[in-house]
Amino acid sequence: MKAARLHEFGGDFVVEEVPTPEPGPGEVRVRVGGSGACHSDLHVRAGEIPVHLPALLGHENAGWVDAIGQGAEGFEVGEPVVVFGGWGCGHCRLCLGGQEQLCDTMRWGGIGPDGGYADYMLVPSTRHLLAAGDLDPALAAPLTDAALTPYSAVKKALPRLVPGTTVVLVGAGGLGQYGLQFLKLLSAATVVVVDSSADKRRLALELGADQVVDPADADAMEQIKAASHGEGAAVALDFVGADATMTLGASSLGPQGLFVLVGLAGGSFPFSFFSLPVQATLTSSSWGSRNELEEVLAMARTGRLVSTIERYPLSEINDVFARLAAGQIQGRAVLIP
Repeated sequence: MKAARLHEFGGDFVVEEVPTPEPGPGEVRVRVGGSGACHSDLHVRAGEIPVHLPALLGHENAGWVDAIGQGAEGFEVGEPVVVFGGWGCGHCRLCLGGQEQLCDTMRWGGIGPDGGYADYMLVPSTRHLLAAGDLDPALAAPLTDAALTPYSAVKKALPRLVPGTTVVLVGAGGLGQYGLQFLKLLSAATVVVVDSSADKRRLALELGADQVVDPADADAMEQIKAASHGEGAAVALDFVGADATMTLGASSLGPQGLFVLVGLAGGSFPFSFFSLPVQATLTSSSWGSRNELEEVLAMARTGRLVSTIERYPLSEINDVFARLAAGQIQGRAVLIP
């Protein structure tokens, strides 16, 4: 089969022929119909996330069941499926409690085991498959991370987002666009989107943002505070994670505010008694659960989610990642084998 593999950190992906995997007991082989190009794979390629080389990445996947190993039940050959990529050991308290994605990052499909930048991929258990129904695989693939991750982050914030409150969303890229939609679908809060790109601010308004702010504006913080009637935000969601965005997000909070870090830019914020409003909370949010993915797919089937995607053949993977690194992908790029 054709696969795009990383042979050295900092290098390009190599599109090459490799053996087609055969499913063992309990496993399922999926013919990949679409695999989302995630910004986190830039960190993998740079060597910031240690993986074994050569690495076959791609953790946002959808396609069709192609072959079934002995004992694997619940799906038929040819059935369209969405792959939940947060694989774990299946035995620890996190896995048994429905939070398998928190078990061990190196077990995730496309991080440790081979992922979907290929014609086919092996899925270790049918519990990691969800019925896609009539969803287009190229549209369904990004839902497994680009939509699931912000959905899980937004759910953490919902108890605080009562009518009359304000939420600040920093970064209107692939994840932030879904996060904005979930905030508008699931809460009555005023949503303020902060992004340095005029195009992304425009798109945020189209997706329902109540206000957009350019962080380069000298009065950016004053604009945010005004949107919250001087109270400060009940919640700030940072989908970038740089020093500047973390400082802006944390500074926008009001008393008892919640700051949720989602972005992987590697920034930090000094945490001390006087660096935040009284009783503010800082937390991070990592991916989402299999059951939360089921909820995301249910919303997608109703047509209430707008997915901004760009389709590319797998052979163009290096051009796609160059554009991704340069911030030139408006939503999500999806690689089609």
